[in-house]
Amino acid sequence: MAEQVRAIRTRGAILSAAAKIFEERGYQAATISEILTTAGVTKGALYFHFQSKEDLAQGVLSAQDQSLVLPERPSKVQEIVDIVMLHTYRLQTDAMVRAAVRLTMDQRAHGLDRSGPFRSWAVPVLDRLERAQAQGELLPHVLPHETADVIVGSYAGIQSMSQALTDYQDLVARVTALLRHLLPSIVVPSVLASLQLAESRAFDLFEEASSALYARETSGAFG
Repeated sequence: MAEQVRAIRTRGAILSAAAKIFEERGYQAATISEILTTAGVTKGALYFHFQSKEDLAQGVLSAQDQSLVLPERPSKVQEIVDIVMLHTYRLQTDAMVRAAVRLTMDQRAHGLDRSGPFRSWAVPVLDRLERAQAQGELLPHVLPHETADVIVGSYAGIQSMSQALTDYQDLVARVTALLRHLLPSIVVPSVLASLQLAESRAFDLFEEASSALYARETSGAFG
């Protein structure tokens, strides 16, 4: 049991170090030696968990998908808003998420499969769009597959712009503006009027999801 805990901690330390280096230097410039120095582990420990720099990068990309889960809402469009806003808050505050986004958007990361995050983003958005359509929340012309790609692609562009201009300091404001411009073209007016789009919602959603995660973990530990 103690060895398993140590292995988990070592893997976490390696991923955190890799995230730091990838975010600062990009995929191509990052080196295994820098990651080893930052993590404070041996080469053998690193290669026990990750076989290559590409494997490390994929680990960082996967690690951003934490167990933060938001509850279902009556409005599936609101769920899309909430998914976007929660990710926005995490992008501002979580080094692992920032590193994963840097890797995803790094066009010089030759040899690295950067498609996974785009697909993992599109799946929950498409699911909510299809359910929103089924319960009459969307305008008649909306094609969920097409709209999911537009939402994910637009968000990728907005976050990239925010990173370049303000290092994500204005990201919540920019994402809120994106939603205000995009949603009227796909959502029926009655649903649009009920959506909660305040900038403060990003933090509130993080608190809600974190509390739910803590409750699940506590329940599992003592259940």
